[in-house]
Amino acid sequence: MFCDQCEQTAKGQACTVKGVCGKSPEVDYLQDLLLYLLEGISIVALEGHKVGVRDHRADVFMCDALFTTLTNVNFDPQRFVEYVREATGIREALKAKVKEAGGNVDFPLGPATFMPADSEKEMIKQGEMVELKPTPDLDSDVFSLKETLLYGIKGAASYLYHAQELGQEDQKVYDFIHEGMAALQSNDLDLNDWLGLVLKCGEMNLRTMELLDNAHTSTFGHPEPTPVSLGAKKGKALLVSGHNLRDLEDILKQTEGKGIYVYTHGEMLPSHGYPELKKYGHLAGHYGTAWQNQQKEFAEFPGSIVMTTNCLMPPRESYKENLFTAGPVGWPGVTHISGRDFSSAIQRALELPGYPEDREGKTVMVGFAHHAVLSVADKVVEAVKGGKIRHFFLVGGCDGAKPGRNYYTEFVEKAPKDTVILTLACGKFRFFDKDLGSINGLPRLLDVGQCNDAYSAIQIALALAEAFNCDVNDLPLSMILSWFEQKAVAILLTLLYLGIKDMRLGPTLPAFISPNVLDVLVKNFDLKPISTPDEDLKAILG
Repeated sequence: MFCDQCEQTAKGQACTVKGVCGKSPEVDYLQDLLLYLLEGISIVALEGHKVGVRDHRADVFMCDALFTTLTNVNFDPQRFVEYVREATGIREALKAKVKEAGGNVDFPLGPATFMPADSEKEMIKQGEMVELKPTPDLDSDVFSLKETLLYGIKGAASYLYHAQELGQEDQKVYDFIHEGMAALQSNDLDLNDWLGLVLKCGEMNLRTMELLDNAHTSTFGHPEPTPVSLGAKKGKALLVSGHNLRDLEDILKQTEGKGIYVYTHGEMLPSHGYPELKKYGHLAGHYGTAWQNQQKEFAEFPGSIVMTTNCLMPPRESYKENLFTAGPVGWPGVTHISGRDFSSAIQRALELPGYPEDREGKTVMVGFAHHAVLSVADKVVEAVKGGKIRHFFLVGGCDGAKPGRNYYTEFVEKAPKDTVILTLACGKFRFFDKDLGSINGLPRLLDVGQCNDAYSAIQIALALAEAFNCDVNDLPLSMILSWFEQKAVAILLTLLYLGIKDMRLGPTLPAFISPNVLDVLVKNFDLKPISTPDEDLKAILG
């Protein structure tokens, strides 16, 4: 086993015995086998493009299958056996289309011709043979950029999965996914070629986040500043965690009139700002954090829980029967919902006690996406020119269980009162309920949204740069980023593609970045690790 794709990887190097996340070697090898077959689909797809053949089923499957291999998404070996078999069928069907169109299907030995075994046990052995891992004959910098490309593609694919569910797609992004996945089998690209592919991944992820932003706002309306209760209401309860707003909408529709209050968790918090979601009177509030106490919180929740994406360590036995997964998500022993029919989770919510009485809680504000912030851009610019706002900080990204993430809480608490904090993604749960006050009626803490709403933060930054007639890098804006998994990698690549400099990244730098590649990033983008809140604030503000 070799896995170094997340921030908490063993010893800051790689998990080689068992994943720190709980992933078994067997599941890891099945994921490696699936990735190998996906590379084969992409090799065939590129040949198809030469003769005008494109297969929408193959394009969509790539995103779904890549999504399953993200950190903490799917640990169910049987599901991966099914994915492997489906990947093989899609590849062979695509070959037939390419051949019929007069294209080349005479592929050498490798992922375009490889046939998986029949049994799970034999598939695991095959996965061990084809996994992507460092070898003595592979240049360490090339390997580093190969991994960076793969992890960036995984992140972009997960966003595109959500976008296409809501009818937003771009063939250029699908084509790049095939280009990048096929390139992983190439041995004749130099470092500049690999760096170019990595930055192109950032470009394609920007387009993907734009697609997802369009998907969300055209379906649910533009987010509006909205207070969200952290308390609870007396009655039956169902909790929705993850990122998938379409799943949340389906659950709200299917629970309407059933006496069940629907709560959000983690990255679902921003959903309360969307007009077409907050119109449901039984969308009650938000429960719990993203990582710090998740297992304890889920064990104590008095209703059923639906996981729509990652953000959960393998669940405890104590609440497995109350947990349901949807989409690419899966764990052994947990009921998986398919076909968007959430009746099993709803029935379980009705069987469980729910809250016996109302529970008071704090209120937090959400809904400060680009449409809301830019509607008051003139006031923001005026406050900056008048000296009332000295600096903006974007403090956001992934949360995680490993110690060291209290840095972000301390940074926000110590930021001077004439600064504004933009935040997004689950990293904000380190400080999302802090009362930081306001400047000229504008809250100092602005929740921009989910991790994919980095697109909103980018649009805000570009609009401010235009208003001040300067480059983004000349704005009084600093990015303090926390990362954990592959969606964060994709977003970082987007920021690098845009030429954003002087970003601080933590809690640790990625294990898959080699010293030489890091040196390139430092020299060209001034990317640096976080230090301490006091030292970083002093360096930024002087």
